[in-house]
Amino acid sequence: ELNIGQLCRQRFGDEAALIGMGTHSGTVAAASDWDGKMEVKQIRASHADSYERLCHDSLVSRFLLDLGRDTTLRERLLERRLERFIGVIYRPETELGSHYADASLPRQFDAFLWFDKTAAVTPLGPEHARTGVPDTY
Repeated sequence: ELNIGQLCRQRFGDEAALIGMGTHSGTVAAASDWDGKMEVKQIRASHADSYERLCHDSLVSRFLLDLGRDTTLRERLLERRLERFIGVIYRPETELGSHYADASLPRQFDAFLWFDKTAAVTPLGPEHARTGVPDTY
C-alpha cells in the first residue's frame, strides 16, 4: 500500500521530510471500520518486539530522533522490528495483525517523533463545516 510519505518522496525527493510518530499507550479518535462512527479508543500498550516498546523502555516521555543526522543512531535502528501503524481505523482486538508491520525506521523516516502517552484529538463541531469542501480528498 502507498502512503502520503511515499508519494511525497517520489514527487519531491529529498525536498520532502518524512516524519513518523509513535506512542506506547493513550487514546485515539478512530473508527472500527471504514465509514464507521468515530470513537475515542484506548490504545493498547506497545508490543514487546516493537520500536514503540524500545522507545517506551528508554523512560524518556517525549523526544525527536533525527534519523538523518546521527549516523550511529541510524545504524543502531536499521535492524527491522515491529512498528505500529494507527490511522483513522483502529482495531485493538486484532492489533498485532491489523496495526503492526515489520519495518526499519531509518529506511522509512527522516525523523521520528515520540510521545509515551497520547490523547485523542477533539474533532471540530459541525459549526466549522464549510460548504463545498469534500470530506475526503
